[in-house]
Amino acid sequence: MTSIIKFTPLSGALNEGPCCYMLQVDEFTFLLDCGWDEEFDLKLIENIKKHISHIDAVLLSFPDAQHLGALPYLVGHLGLNCPIYATVPVYKMGQMFLYDLFQSHHNNREFDQFTLDDVDTAFDRINQIKHNQTVTLRDKGEGLSITPVHAGHMIGGTAWKIVKDDEEGEVVYAVDFNHKRERHLNGCSLFDSGDSLSSRPPQLLITDAYNAAYIQARRKLRDEQLLTKIIETMRADGNVLIAVDTAGRVLELAILLDQLWRDTRSGLHAYSLAMINNVTYNVVEFAKSMVEWMSDKIINSFTDQRNNPFQFKHLKLCHNLGDLAQVPQPKCVLASTIDMQSGFSRQLFVRWCSDPRNAVIVTGRTAKGTLARTLIDDPTISHLNLEIYKRVPLVGEELDQFERQRAAKKASEVKKFEDESSDESDVEDASKPGQVQHDFLVTADPPKKGGGFFKQAKKTYPMFPYVEQRLKWDEYGEFINPEDYRLNEIAMLEEEVEAAKPRKLPSTDEPQEVEQQDETPTKCVREILGVEVKCSVSFIDFEGRSDGESMLKIVQQIKPREVILVRGDPLATRKFSESITKLLNSGAGSTSAVEVFTPAVNEVVDTTKERHIYQVKLKDSLVGSLRFSTAKDAEICWLDAKVDYSEGLRDTAQVLSATQIAESTETSRQIRLPLDGDEEMDVDEVVMATSKSAKSETKPLKIAESEYKNAIPCLEPLNLEETPGHQICFVNELRLSDFKQVLVKEGIQAEFIGGVLVCNNSVAIKRNQQGLIDMEGCLTEDYYVIRDLLYQQYAIV
Repeated sequence: MTSIIKFTPLSGALNEGPCCYMLQVDEFTFLLDCGWDEEFDLKLIENIKKHISHIDAVLLSFPDAQHLGALPYLVGHLGLNCPIYATVPVYKMGQMFLYDLFQSHHNNREFDQFTLDDVDTAFDRINQIKHNQTVTLRDKGEGLSITPVHAGHMIGGTAWKIVKDDEEGEVVYAVDFNHKRERHLNGCSLFDSGDSLSSRPPQLLITDAYNAAYIQARRKLRDEQLLTKIIETMRADGNVLIAVDTAGRVLELAILLDQLWRDTRSGLHAYSLAMINNVTYNVVEFAKSMVEWMSDKIINSFTDQRNNPFQFKHLKLCHNLGDLAQVPQPKCVLASTIDMQSGFSRQLFVRWCSDPRNAVIVTGRTAKGTLARTLIDDPTISHLNLEIYKRVPLVGEELDQFERQRAAKKASEVKKFEDESSDESDVEDASKPGQVQHDFLVTADPPKKGGGFFKQAKKTYPMFPYVEQRLKWDEYGEFINPEDYRLNEIAMLEEEVEAAKPRKLPSTDEPQEVEQQDETPTKCVREILGVEVKCSVSFIDFEGRSDGESMLKIVQQIKPREVILVRGDPLATRKFSESITKLLNSGAGSTSAVEVFTPAVNEVVDTTKERHIYQVKLKDSLVGSLRFSTAKDAEICWLDAKVDYSEGLRDTAQVLSATQIAESTETSRQIRLPLDGDEEMDVDEVVMATSKSAKSETKPLKIAESEYKNAIPCLEPLNLEETPGHQICFVNELRLSDFKQVLVKEGIQAEFIGGVLVCNNSVAIKRNQQGLIDMEGCLTEDYYVIRDLLYQQYAIV
């Protein structure tokens, strides 16, 4: 890829933080995911805020908060205004994640990071696309195209492929993918034979090292462990709390548990199964409508037998603890959130942890310091001090003060409205000068006397416009307008549908909006509660990610030229980097060393590998003097100029450093043609440009080296006497088989004899060991005709 490519991690590098990365391709900047952690740390926001004005597009991979949690804040508070791309399930389920996340915090504490309006505004800007659908960017991103590829893990999960001008090299961003086929999802298609990623190796692969050193249990063993734990607990008359996410991995668990409850051999049908979060009904309804995004088995079952796996028979949907209390005990409950820092999972843990008959099952690793991670690291812990937030009604002086403030605010709004209405009425009165106003109808003009010879027309007074419609009828009566009755019919049907719906279940046409209950004034109270953990605690992995060994094999099959590792423990990241380097550079077919980068947060990685690539500005006088030659789909020219940094230092964009260019290992290809005594010419087939630096007569500026690196230099034309000469260069990678077709079309006999193209039995064209073209023959008319045709295949500069 002959482009300037720079990568900057804003979060999730050499740690297990949320995913948020910035990728610059030439002048276009992508924001790859914008996750937020469980504590809503503003350090991440500060990192993004520095670059918010340069972001041109946002690519979202998964619907959970670890990949898009900061999106409402960026749109609502920082004014992010650029196209956002995601698949349809990521769009729908992402809203469910953020609705549930907001309500889980808002129910018990003051939460001002974002509002539901911010969520709606952010998701209104998302462009919904399908897997393997190529989107061509415009304006600033001219020549760039993006393609989402199925990545597994969660419904709609995406790995992004970014291509510039349909070149060989491409950038692939694939994190948290899963190659294993599950009950509701197929494995990722990063290297399948039918996928476009397998057709050519990517220039750069950006992937994570989260599971690099993690050993997963087999699926059968994992399912047996879950079933055994549930049966043992419920037979002992205990409840089972399973901490899950809102709308991602919970779907896999819901299908599994409902199938276990349907199996009469398990004996679980005698117990209760429930799922609780703030948007449970919408999550299930959306899942029912997105069968085409799921596994082949589910699609075939739905197509042939109309069986929808999310038409649950035993799983009861609950939206609050009141609904859950009506479910008979003992019961198994899927509760959000997965980190147990907020939501119903935390509330149920506080209620159930002191009973030794109960069990708590954590299904995913979360950030360190969260309640779920604490239980994973120490499942035998016996005592915990938890921060508990809850809302309590205002009483006494606090309630009186709140009422006074609300009354004053209401009075202020009323007064403001009255003032605005008064101003509008004054303007209307002033806009009608000379108008006579009376309480009863009088004529404004004095009566005119006439001679009485001619009949005078009656003067009509001003009236409201009214056109009397004449009724049409026939022998059967008045004609009926069907539209009048159709409207009433539709209204009656809508009322019947609304009346038939359960009151607690909202419509699924639009995402459920959680209503804030402000009828009773409340305040948030924080307390430290010590709880005794007597229940059993287990960690059963249902994360749905590829393990380290499988990730290594996938990277080997993709065969990237460069790799950037993000989001992982420092030790695991380093070991994974060493494994990739050893694997990719030790193969028999490896022609050049594959470099693996492990950047830290805010560390810029420049992966530009082509030679002589600079980011510069050209003055108008220089552009007017250029003479371009066409080479395939591009135009190239030879450039002689001097570098001027005085104007470029005003800009903040970054350029490729000369040191990094010198260290590039890319080799230039050469061709040699017999051009009237010219011996040998060096050609860079990608860019034919050179810049001659001249000493400035002005006094050198005292500017820091870092400012030079962040500046775009300007090129000024050289004077005619200062312009050096250069050898003629030929740009193209000519295939002799293609040139043979050109000769045949021109009526010249051409055939290959021992790898040499013989033309009219007088001229021989061959490629030597260095890859250069040699042309031999007598200096006849055929020689010059064939040479001219050969020159036409190149761009000559």
